[in-house]
Amino acid sequence: MAARHLVCHTFFVMLNRLSETNRRAFLEGVKAYSPTLPAMLSWGLVTGIAMSKSVLTLPQSVGMSLLVYAGSSQLAVLPLLAAKLPIWTILLTAAMVNTRFVIFSAGLAPHFSYLGFWRRTLLGFFNGDIIYLLFLRRNFKPGYEPGKEAFFLGMATLAWVCWQASSIVGIVLASLFPDSWGLDLAGTLALIPIMVSAITSRSVVVAFVVASVVALLTFSLPYRLGLPVAVLAALIGGMSSDALIERADLRRIRRRGVSELPDSKAEPKIDLKADLKSDADAVTDATRVTGGQR
Repeated sequence: MAARHLVCHTFFVMLNRLSETNRRAFLEGVKAYSPTLPAMLSWGLVTGIAMSKSVLTLPQSVGMSLLVYAGSSQLAVLPLLAAKLPIWTILLTAAMVNTRFVIFSAGLAPHFSYLGFWRRTLLGFFNGDIIYLLFLRRNFKPGYEPGKEAFFLGMATLAWVCWQASSIVGIVLASLFPDSWGLDLAGTLALIPIMVSAITSRSVVVAFVVASVVALLTFSLPYRLGLPVAVLAALIGGMSSDALIERADLRRIRRRGVSELPDSKAEPKIDLKADLKSDADAVTDATRVTGGQR
């Protein structure tokens, strides 16, 4: 109870030190991330239970949760630790699983390039799949923008606290959660609506389909190499789709422009009656001006 009051007090003290703009943006980030909490809590709980039932001790499991903070790679390396494989295979597997964070960091770089190295590193540590998706949906402009960093930290803070809380609960109380409950499936189901909401264009649909197919075809590759291969295939598929769509739009614009231009090859129509009438009018006017004199 005392620890909870201490955490709450520290949180509100830090919040009050922010400017009005940053405080409002921070709370908006917390609000934006709140609907994803069922998925985050479920995955954290599943990861904590898996670590507790592995070869790791209680302190090792808690330390891994606090320092690694990457559920997919944590779950991927647990069987390797149990099999006592060489450390390089464990590190390679974790790196392959987390390859997507390279893409996330590249996407965030234009927004936080003005910050120092260690501050950007801190933001990268707290970044995650859902956080990155929700951040992009805000359509922030590159470069400095008031409240942007605070909005990101609002999401990251809530995600980190909820993940650690659920993960540690899973570590400590693993024996109370039987495998028949299917908590890992619940976490996957909770993530599906978030994934679907991210499909907003034809290129994203192509990338999603390509990644799904390639991930299934390369599932049996060692060291989880199927994940970076699927990510690379999705990038190629999405960029190729964008290029094809741009070319199709350009051709459509050119065709429309050509159809609206006047036909230069068409011969001008000559109205003989109108020309004769205008000549006659001109002669009449000239005769009036000169008083009929030749």
